[in-house]
Amino acid sequence: MIDQSNPPRDADVDGAEPGPAPLSDADAAVPTTLILGLGNVLLTDEAVGAAVLAALEPLATADPDLLLLDGGTLSFTLAGPIAEAARLIVVDAARMDQPPGSVRVLEGAAMDAQLSKHANNVHEVSLSDLFDIARLTDSLPARRALVGIEPERVDWGSELTPAVAAAVPAAVAQIQDLLARWRAET
Repeated sequence: MIDQSNPPRDADVDGAEPGPAPLSDADAAVPTTLILGLGNVLLTDEAVGAAVLAALEPLATADPDLLLLDGGTLSFTLAGPIAEAARLIVVDAARMDQPPGSVRVLEGAAMDAQLSKHANNVHEVSLSDLFDIARLTDSLPARRALVGIEPERVDWGSELTPAVAAAVPAAVAQIQDLLARWRAET
């Protein structure tokens, strides 16, 4: 991102070079925790990643360590943000053989196993590909977790089913607990 709030300054009237530009928001701490919401907002419960991101917005606004990113149905352009993150939380609808609306947190190797075992839709395969890219460049966040919400229905529609909509606050609480634990361990 190019910060246009402090454009380069010309030399002072007397010809002297100006001092350093004042600090801006771009000079503040860079977020180290990426929360990546995945899913297609046109497919009912597949949109739960975006719904959880929306619910996390007040938390992220108050915490400069957090970066919320709607990854949609994924693309390789997400390799950069994943590589730059010290910690990664992915929020997605996930088939886990649980009742609809169940929320599970899978960390590290358990997350990787879930992604490879249940790579039955396009964006899960792509997330595995993104992780492979990060492994090849030695930039896969050591602290990573999947917050999976069991979908009830994935079909055309713009609303979450009631069971999955009711799970959004539970997913937010799980993310807050995970962040607190990770921060306490460092």
